[in-house]
Amino acid sequence: MTKRMDEKFAALKAEGRPAFVTYFMAGDPDYNTALEIMKGLPAAGADIIELGAPFSDPMADGPTIQMAGQRALKGGHTLEKTISMARDFRKVDQTTPIVMMGYYNPIYVYGVEKFLDAAAEAGIDGMIIVDLPPEMDDELCIPALAKGLNFIRLATPTTDDRRLPTVLKNTSGFVYYVSMTGITGSALPDPSKIGTAVARIKGHTDLPVCVGFGVKTAEHARLIGAAADGVVVGTAIVAEVEKSLDADGKATTNTVSNVTNFVASVAEGVRAARLAAAE
Repeated sequence: MTKRMDEKFAALKAEGRPAFVTYFMAGDPDYNTALEIMKGLPAAGADIIELGAPFSDPMADGPTIQMAGQRALKGGHTLEKTISMARDFRKVDQTTPIVMMGYYNPIYVYGVEKFLDAAAEAGIDGMIIVDLPPEMDDELCIPALAKGLNFIRLATPTTDDRRLPTVLKNTSGFVYYVSMTGITGSALPDPSKIGTAVARIKGHTDLPVCVGFGVKTAEHARLIGAAADGVVVGTAIVAEVEKSLDADGKATTNTVSNVTNFVASVAEGVRAARLAAAE
């Protein structure tokens, strides 16, 4: 784990509450607005930021995040600009961990070594690359770990006890438990089943387990947070961006505040989870 990630989870464990992990799409609806959103997330209650890297064929993403990626790409956003966004964020925040989430193709085209050096220099702490299975760890995971970057792996309801050790072998930072099969933005699953699943994963690893896919409200966050080390919210945040745009898909004066106000409301649920977990 990078120092930032390590320190963040240690501090949250001392507080007795789960992490609030917030996802947004870099470059949506434009670079400057997205950067202002990113800068506003920690004050709104985000503990860790997932920085979405737009890609033309995002197979794991639902329509809301797909559209956000399309808006960013249409506006000329690139992987290089995603890295630059992290670098610009670090000018005002040196403590909030950044996890870049995306797909391997843009990294491969950019060049793996070049990407990893640039990401580390920009202050990115780790990555989630959803289309690289453990069998391909030599492509990016192992080189990333060698550079001191976390490589965060996804586990799902279909990841059984035989598969789980393979998934966890080179995972660092935290484990992202996808609480359902399907794409992002689906319905919330049964929280009691999530507790069982998190406990099963913890039987194989000492890493924190963060749960995402389907968390849309403070109450969702409270329920999930009572059973997990972290709550991940993505589609609902991206939807707030979309709802604030004008008829041409451009940012309005409400775009940043819509997102940060929503994040602040969900953060209350995450913090209430400390009480739920302690009861």
